[in-house]
Amino acid sequence: MTLGLSHDTSQVACDSFRWDWNRIGTRGSPQATSILWLCDCGGSTAANTDLFTHDVQRLAEQIGVEIRVAHSPSSCSKYHVIERRLFPHSTRACQGLLFDTLDTVVTLMRKAATSTGLRTTVKGIRRHDETGRKATEHMKQNLKIVCDPLLPKWHYRAIPQHATVIN
Repeated sequence: MTLGLSHDTSQVACDSFRWDWNRIGTRGSPQATSILWLCDCGGSTAANTDLFTHDVQRLAEQIGVEIRVAHSPSSCSKYHVIERRLFPHSTRACQGLLFDTLDTVVTLMRKAATSTGLRTTVKGIRRHDETGRKATEHMKQNLKIVCDPLLPKWHYRAIPQHATVIN
């Protein structure tokens, strides 16, 4: 879980994933050739934003691994397995307490756990990201995105420039 002081931007989403990939993913899956990223369809990770697609493309190039993005249809995040299993416990860990600092919230969220083994990994981001960014024509033209033939609006792959495209 990533918590921050800034707005919900595509940069925050990609920074959060980069941190998680570098800290956990590379150790758990060092030979991975692609990563599946499940996103809801709202906010910074909306399926219809070229800026998010651009930031995902940049992330794929930085980590050198193809990122497969699958968006849930609008209004379906309530059925997302992680949200349904994690959020009630993180809410309970914070119940009735005042969020006075980012460190307080991070500490509280880290306490969220269950007797069946669910634990949280929480990172706090202190940086303030730029809001109001717009995708330029140059950004859109330089994307190396391969859309899924069945649901191209919701599913696509961001491929690092050095990788070969296989459909």
